[in-house]
Amino acid sequence: MEYLLLLIGLLLLAGLSFIIYKMNTDDSDKTNDSTEELDKIKEILGLEFKNLANEIFDEKTKKITDLNKENISSILNPLRENIERFERKVETSNKDALEFNAILKSEINHLKSETLKMRDDANNLANALRGESKTQGNWGEQQMETILNAAGLEKNIHYEKEKNIKTENLDNQRLDYIVKLPGDKCIVIDSKVSLVAYVNYYNAEDDEEKKIHLKEHLKSINNHITTLSNKNYQDLDINQPDYVLMFMANEPAFKLAVLEDVSIYNKAIDKNIVMVTNSTLFATLKTVAYMWKQDKANKNAIEIARQAGSLYDKFQSFSEDLIKVGNNLNTTKNTYEDAMKKLTDGKDNLVRKTERLRELGAKTSKKINPKLVDRSK
Repeated sequence: MEYLLLLIGLLLLAGLSFIIYKMNTDDSDKTNDSTEELDKIKEILGLEFKNLANEIFDEKTKKITDLNKENISSILNPLRENIERFERKVETSNKDALEFNAILKSEINHLKSETLKMRDDANNLANALRGESKTQGNWGEQQMETILNAAGLEKNIHYEKEKNIKTENLDNQRLDYIVKLPGDKCIVIDSKVSLVAYVNYYNAEDDEEKKIHLKEHLKSINNHITTLSNKNYQDLDINQPDYVLMFMANEPAFKLAVLEDVSIYNKAIDKNIVMVTNSTLFATLKTVAYMWKQDKANKNAIEIARQAGSLYDKFQSFSEDLIKVGNNLNTTKNTYEDAMKKLTDGKDNLVRKTERLRELGAKTSKKINPKLVDRSK
């Protein structure tokens, strides 16, 4: 539509230009009369052109506005949808965050409570262990039992606890643990706990006090070595190696002693004592468990071989019996055939003679099988 209006405007301008041109070519007498008419025409054309321009402008403006609305809508609608989706996600996230914070707060409170309980239990244990040597010994034995079970060894099968052994002098020796080995061999393990000086060492507030408690700690371990060595467990007649394992349940305490005196381990070896901790004892007992597993496999293999031999012997006897049965069956068959020949073969066979008696008038209540009679003829 706007192109048509523009064309009309151009035609009007062309007409105006033609009129002006004609006026310039006419004689001068008509000039004054035409000027006024020309001014009117110019005024009319100007108004028409102005109206036409305004109309075109309004139409263009409307189209541009509509187009802009469409373009803006195409841009803003996805944006609005994204914003609404984001708002929903934020709302959901806030809800989840509130729930998570509530759960987290509950777990933190529970963890705090458990931590305080563990601290109290640890303090109670430390106080108990520092207080009585028997309590320390019981704790060490509990650690020992845990390692034995973890290694796969069973009580009263693979090891014995607090077993009494008579010495050559008929004295009673009570051993903490005897771990059995395949072949009726064993290893003696004695549990020793040195905690008092060790705990005091870590609770000391200055270096001088630490040195004092560290010396006490080393002295305590050396005393354990000497005491165990004097018991001479390795001399008992229980088929064991010439050394005894001394189990130290607190591995950090052992490491602290070795760091301070590297010769303490060799000193124990010289007295036929091997010092072991949780990790080294577990490795040793795992090896023992493997030995038992191999021993069981070997015994199973021997038993399989024994039963296989026994099965072979029984099969041989069975085959001999089958041969005898076959021979007896052949003998029975031959005897049967001989008897049948006597019964039905030949002119004087038993069936013919017996049947002849019936024919001669012998009274009978039964008749011989017709097949035998036919065969005897």
